[in-house]
Amino acid sequence: MRNLDITTLRSFVALSDYGGVTRAASALNLTQSAVSMQLKRLEELLGVDLLDRSNRKIALTPSGEQLLSYARRLVDLNDEVVGRLTDQVWEGEVTFGVPHDIIYPAIPRVLKQFNAAFPRVKVLLNSSYSTALIEAYGQGEMDLILTTETIVGPGGEVLTEMPLRWYGAVNGSVWKKRPLQLANCRNCLFRAGAIEKLEQAEIDWENAIDSNSDGAIEATVSADLAVTTILEGSAPRHLELVPAAANLPDLGTQKVNMYGGRTPRNELVEQLAVMVRNGFCASETAVVNQS
Repeated sequence: MRNLDITTLRSFVALSDYGGVTRAASALNLTQSAVSMQLKRLEELLGVDLLDRSNRKIALTPSGEQLLSYARRLVDLNDEVVGRLTDQVWEGEVTFGVPHDIIYPAIPRVLKQFNAAFPRVKVLLNSSYSTALIEAYGQGEMDLILTTETIVGPGGEVLTEMPLRWYGAVNGSVWKKRPLQLANCRNCLFRAGAIEKLEQAEIDWENAIDSNSDGAIEATVSADLAVTTILEGSAPRHLELVPAAANLPDLGTQKVNMYGGRTPRNELVEQLAVMVRNGFCASETAVVNQS
């Protein structure tokens, strides 16, 4: 009987998530040669090729894609069993602030991973605007926060840089209308820059809605009543990129920054920060592969 090794499966999952041996090894605190050897042993055990090495970028074969879903479940189950049955040293709460528009896809994965490692620690997730989160962090009300900014402030670190794009309803046509119907929350940091770009391009615009509710903005845009600005890769499924035919101005990029990870207030915050870094590294790789 052949038995799968959890450590080897974890390396296989990391390779898929991070898009290469180098990043996978870094995330797992292993050498590249160790990860490569584990993957080779896994292929030998199963008697199939899991990786397509014909191109410069490593990709999964059909057998590899089939194994991936099983491997994720086995690794998650292993972590859950170990977390529940071993003595738990860590208990408490961690306050974590994240802007609404960058919660998906990285944050749910991070929360799941953190809960598996520290099941007795509660993460209090607060979704708000970057300015409000920075203020709360400065007042000691947040242990760790993420922000979307054009620059990084004192004590912060840049996790990734993402293009800011125009989004509208799936198969929508409101982008053809002039004045252009615009929908952004009042406190949205992207709003002023988008308006400035429109005015520089001499494109007439007007607010389609006056609200501070992200749900209200999404509903308006998905009804094809307005366009909005969202970081590429973090838009909900009921919205899509406005076509290039719209000739809307380029919005540049925004930095996703983290505060509290460089000088964590305790080891739990430090561990969460590590998972967040790895989570956004994986998300960035996924966006690149999709494009």
